[in-house]
Amino acid sequence: MDQSNTIEKETPTEFSIHPLIKERWSPRSFSEKTISEKEVKTLLEAGRWAPSSNNLQPWTIIWGIKGTETYDRIFNCLHKFNQGWAGNAQVLWACAIRKDIPNNDKENFHALHDLGLFMSNVCTQAESMDIAVHQMAGIDFKKAQNEFNFPDNYHVATAAAFGYYGGNPDVLDDDLKEEELKKERSRKKQSEFAFNGNFKK
Repeated sequence: MDQSNTIEKETPTEFSIHPLIKERWSPRSFSEKTISEKEVKTLLEAGRWAPSSNNLQPWTIIWGIKGTETYDRIFNCLHKFNQGWAGNAQVLWACAIRKDIPNNDKENFHALHDLGLFMSNVCTQAESMDIAVHQMAGIDFKKAQNEFNFPDNYHVATAAAFGYYGGNPDVLDDDLKEEELKKERSRKKQSEFAFNGNFKK
C-alpha cells in the first residue's frame, strides 16, 4: 500500500466486530498497484463459496483488468457519474443474476439476496488482501446485457470497482474528494432497523 495516501477511517461500532468488517470501506481513489489475474480469481473463489437458496448460485460475473478490452467494455456500460471516478480502479466487474429457477418456470425471488452474499464474501476476502471494493448500482443494465450477450432471463444488477487502498484523493473532483476524506463512517443505529418484536417506524 502507498502509505503516503492511506486514508484512515473511524468506524464507531456499538459492539466489537471483526477487523475485516470494521476496517472495510468503499473508496473512489485507488493505488496504482496492479491486481493480477490470480488475485481476481482468488476473489471469485471466495464468492463461489457463498451460500445461496437451494444452492442455485444464480450469480454471473464479467470481469476485466485495467488495460484490457473487457475492462473498457464494462467501463463503457457504467453511468456517466461512475465513469468519472471508476477509471481509477484496477479491475471492474459487472455482476448479474439469473432471474428464474433452472428447469422451472418460477422466478427466483432470492437471486439478488444471493448475489449480495456472494459479494459479501468477496469484500471480506478483498479486505484480507488489502484490496478495496466499491460496488455500484450505476450501470446501464440493458446496455450491459446486450454488450455481454446475456439472455433475457438474466439481469445485470450491479458493477464493482477494485483496487488497492492508498489512492490519491486529488484525482477526484472536489465533492467526491471531500467525501473520500471524511474521517468518520456512519450507519443507522441498530434501534432503527432491528426489533425484538413488532416493526416500529
